Amino acid sequence: MKGLAALGLLLLLAGINSEHNPNQWDNRNTIVHLFEWKWDDIAAECENFLAPKGYAGVQVSPVNENIIVYGRPWWERYQPISYKLTTRSGNEDQFANMVRRCNNVGIRIYVDVIFNHMAADSSAPIGTGGTTANPLSKDFPGVPYTALDFHPSCDIYDWNDIYQVRNCELVGLKDLDQSRDWVRDRIVEFLDHLIDLGVAGFRVDAAKHMWPDDLRVIYGNLKNLNTNHGFPANSRPFIYQEVIDHGGETISKYEYTEFGAVTEFRFSEEIGRAFRGGNSLKWMINWGPDWGFLPSDEGFVFVDNHDNQRDGGEVLTYKTPRQYKMATAFMLAYPYGITRVMSSFDFSDRDQSPPSADGETILSPTFNADDTCNNGWVCEHRWRQIYNMVGFKNAVRGTGLNDWWDNGNNQIAFCRGGSGFVAFNLEPFDFNQTLQTCLPPGTYCDVISGSKIDGRCTGKTVEVGSNGKAKIYIGTSEEDGVLAIHKDARL
Repeated sequence: MKGLAALGLLLLLAGINSEHNPNQWDNRNTIVHLFEWKWDDIAAECENFLAPKGYAGVQVSPVNENIIVYGRPWWERYQPISYKLTTRSGNEDQFANMVRRCNNVGIRIYVDVIFNHMAADSSAPIGTGGTTANPLSKDFPGVPYTALDFHPSCDIYDWNDIYQVRNCELVGLKDLDQSRDWVRDRIVEFLDHLIDLGVAGFRVDAAKHMWPDDLRVIYGNLKNLNTNHGFPANSRPFIYQEVIDHGGETISKYEYTEFGAVTEFRFSEEIGRAFRGGNSLKWMINWGPDWGFLPSDEGFVFVDNHDNQRDGGEVLTYKTPRQYKMATAFMLAYPYGITRVMSSFDFSDRDQSPPSADGETILSPTFNADDTCNNGWVCEHRWRQIYNMVGFKNAVRGTGLNDWWDNGNNQIAFCRGGSGFVAFNLEPFDFNQTLQTCLPPGTYCDVISGSKIDGRCTGKTVEVGSNGKAKIYIGTSEEDGVLAIHKDARL
């Protein structure tokens, strides 16, 4: 009996740990958040750009029906009215087609799911699929949920009170009681349907506002991934949970790591502070848990996300492109965390809706000759400096960090095993050093200033000598403060 009990415990732990696995193809490892894109456009992007450039997956905006808010702000997507798969991004058939097409080319789909709450009170409570509700009385017939399925209404006024944070209403959103079997079953039913359609995992919105024990039960009751979409038998959905923990909070990110990865917001803040010049780059030699971050396989990291890019402060965004590209390059070069790249639409107002011609219908992005976007879309994932660093991260997978160099302040460089080398210059003077690149001798294309195309470099070249050393130059007048070479960029 002891042996059987031990085996059962091992199987349980294996199941828990597998929810930290993003279920990506072995030669890829970066997710992009195509924020507010339509399903048909994502399907085409998987086939035409993401797969060829080596991306591993897409985080999509919430897929379930949301309440229609006047002015159509982006955040209406975070106010569920039912679990019907109809939004401004498309219907269920379009979503299913997108998932299938993306999986076929090795791009996994991760859905931003909301089950902490339902929609807040509204003057016109109707959803994107035509479903009606009465949030005031907590009546959501599209699920269905009734007032019995929610916590009693209360406001969060003390963020140090865990009962308020987890049981009261976040900005008026009706707070579901996940301890109720009926609620759990509806959530599992919703997530299982997405698994049947071929998704690889979920970003769990507002996980901090739910009790960990309730989440453990919900995740544990989910189906295995659908083998018809290329997932190995017994694969578990990847779970990454939104837990905002700046350090010293009453609710800790560590409460959620047992059964999934967690969004590491401190990473976003600290990398922004460093590349804004508020912290010397030399200190980043021990980037990771020594900075108060989660262990690498539990930390889901990003330079910015759709929320904090609108909040100002230390966080870098596309609005400061040079530093943003440098921070993103560091995130993709340094061996820490499960990485996600942001892909935004241009905004001047925090609540601004995605690009639209009529205030209702989301516009498709259009593309320039250099692959960048138009039509109101920023598409950071199509910036050369970013997609080429996705390729760098793929080329150096499985290696550690070695041969760190710094000038004692804001010039740094390091190798990734014998597969890649990167250098950063945040000083007001040129970077001009002869350094060990850890690469075999030859001519390499700098993948920041250009690409390797048809056997030639469209940007700078780096000559690596027989001793592995090369002269590394990054001028202050150059567009970018980074230089990167790797084994696949050798001529």
